[in-house]
This record gives sequence, C-alpha cells and structure tokens, in this order.
Amino acid sequence: MTEAEQDKAPDLSSLEQEGEIAADYVEGLLDIADIDGDIDMDVEGDRAMVSVVGLKGNELVGPAGEVLEALQELTRLAVHRQTGERSRLMLDVAGYRERRRAELTKLGTEIANQVKDSNEPKSLHPMTPFERKIVHDAVAAAGLRSESEGEEPQRYVVVLPV
Repeated sequence: MTEAEQDKAPDLSSLEQEGEIAADYVEGLLDIADIDGDIDMDVEGDRAMVSVVGLKGNELVGPAGEVLEALQELTRLAVHRQTGERSRLMLDVAGYRERRRAELTKLGTEIANQVKDSNEPKSLHPMTPFERKIVHDAVAAAGLRSESEGEEPQRYVVVLPV
C-alpha cells in the first residue's frame, strides 16, 4: 500500500464508528418492520461488517440478494449522512453473503478450469460488484486473468485464457 493509500485508508476507530452507526440504523429498521434479529459487528480488512443474525426467514435478502443490496445502500447512506465520508460497509443478513461467497468461489474456480481446458474466454452472467470481486479473486487464485465488462447493472465477468 502506498503512502497516499494509507492516508486514505480508514483507521480502526473510524471503521468501528461506521459499524456502530450502521448497526443502530439497521436495528431501527428491524424495529419498524417488527422483525426479530440480532446485530453483529466486525471489521474485516478495510471495511466495517454488520450482520443480522437469528432471522426466521429471508425477506430481508430477497430474490438474488436484491433486498439485501438495497438495505446495504440505505445503510451506507445513513453512515455517510452522519460521518460525511463514503462508506464501504458490508451488510449481511442470515449468512447470505458467506453462502454466496462460497458459491461464487466455486463457480470462479470451475470456470477458470473450463477456460484452461478450452483456451477460450468465457463470459458469466451479470453480477453485483461484491459478486464480481469474489469471482475475480477465484480466477486469479486459479492462475488466470479476468475482466469486468458492460455497464451496471448488467456488468459481468469475462475469464480469459493465459
């Protein structure tokens, strides 16, 4: 990390503050919706992580994580409103993101192996930035390159042969 990147990187106390603000915001939303759930906070790398655990359904995840993505954006806006800083906060509900991470890591590895065998590039379906990052990491771990192409929300990963 360069000195300029270190100056921009949030420190632990500011990430913890982001997590606190986000947790309060999400807890307020749960109260309004009369949904029972507990909030866990953590800091992973350079981002605050807030998880809602103990839910009895996945209405806060929605199809393909769409509701979760919207809740995450609202939570990031709430943090921004209080801190004045852009947040990279990650919100998880009922372990959805961890399960999705495992699925996408497996997919990225499988696609990388297919590309190695065929020596032909392969495009995947559109994904969120979170999902694309996981696939890019899995492809890199398999020794290949990948790129994102297209415009949001139809941006997708292309796995390239060596």
